[in-house]
Formats: sequence, C-alpha cells, structure tokens
Amino acid sequence: MQLEAEDLQALWLSVQLAAAVTVLLLAVGVPLSWWLAHSRSRFRSVIETLVTLPLILPPSVIGFYTLIAIAPDGPVGQLAKTFGIAQLAFTFGGIVIGSVLYSLPFMIAPVQSAFAATGQRSLEVAATLRASPFIAFWTIALPSARKGLATGVTMTFAHTMGEFGLVLMIGGSIPGVTRVASVQIFDHVEALNTARAHGLSLVLVGFAIATSLLLRALTKKAERV
Repeated sequence: MQLEAEDLQALWLSVQLAAAVTVLLLAVGVPLSWWLAHSRSRFRSVIETLVTLPLILPPSVIGFYTLIAIAPDGPVGQLAKTFGIAQLAFTFGGIVIGSVLYSLPFMIAPVQSAFAATGQRSLEVAATLRASPFIAFWTIALPSARKGLATGVTMTFAHTMGEFGLVLMIGGSIPGVTRVASVQIFDHVEALNTARAHGLSLVLVGFAIATSLLLRALTKKAERV
C-alpha cells in the first residue's frame, strides 16, 4: 500500500521529533539518572515522583499544563520571549518540550537502574588510582550502564514516535509543523479515509515490531559483553 506525500511528511516529522527528544533526554537524563541512583538527598524521592508522573497521568493532562506553561503569558512562554522566541504553542519546538516531559521516565528508569547496579566500588578503586570523578564516570560508569542506555534510547525513541494526545493538545494538526504520523492517522479516520489510515498504521506497527526486536538484540549483546 503506497503512502502519499502527506503521510511521508508526517512520518518524517515523527522521526525528527523522536530524534530531538531522544538527544535532549540523553543530555538531561544521564546526569539526572546518576544523581537519582546515588544521591542521599531528602529531595530525591520528590524528584523520582515527578519523573514517574507521566506514567500515571493522562497525556492530555500533561499536554494541557504544558500548553499553559508555554503559552505567550505562561512562565516558559515569557522566558522564550526574552530569547526572541515569540511563540512556542502550536510549533515544533512546543511539541518537543511536551514530548521531553512525557518521555522522561522511559529514559530515566532503565538508566537509573543500570547506574544503581554498577555500584560505587569500581569508582572508589578508580579514585585511589587518582582518576578524577569525571574520568571515572566516562570510563567506568557509562560503559557499565550500556544496557540501560541502549534500553533508554530505544524506548524513548519508540515512545515518542507513537505519541498522540499530548502532541495534538500542544501542537494541533499543522501540516509539516506539528502533524506527526499519529495525528495524521487520526485525521484520516475523521475524514473516513480508512485506507490511508490503515496504510500509515501498518507502518507504525512494523516500526513497533522492529523496535521490539532491536531492543531484544541490544539487551542480549550487552549481556554477552
């Protein structure tokens, strides 16, 4: 079943969104996961609760409050204005912000578990050999957490590819800007164009199966190393 140009555009936008969110969550999630795995701060339980909220709250709730925050008169919207960004709502940047919040636990949970399993013993040995904490982290902790990192990257990318309610709430359905594959399917169904909805849905089903197989392969490879 051949996809039309609009469907391919929506798929490509989904890939761009998933890639952007995955990169941002790697940058934010790895240090946060390390802190959650080893910190004894009294605020740790509060941060862990906030991180896991997207697993419990409906996407529409997260999307609603994100939309309020990034609106022109919202706190994030006001901050964006100081950097010359006039509008975040109903833009690609807006759905990236919302998707980062919504996909946060899919990156944090596996990486945090991997860091917790690594323990402190190897880092303490590195310290006795005069390795700086930064060097020890990059040469010991990160390689030891490769299984969790592979799982986090794969799950974050796959989860973002399938987002619907949150993206629709924050971005609407603007072709080439915020109309990702899941929203495109919704629009096809609303227009009673089930053939096109079926074709695009099959692509996402194939992607989900491929992601599951890839995750299994990465997990087995990490266990063998």
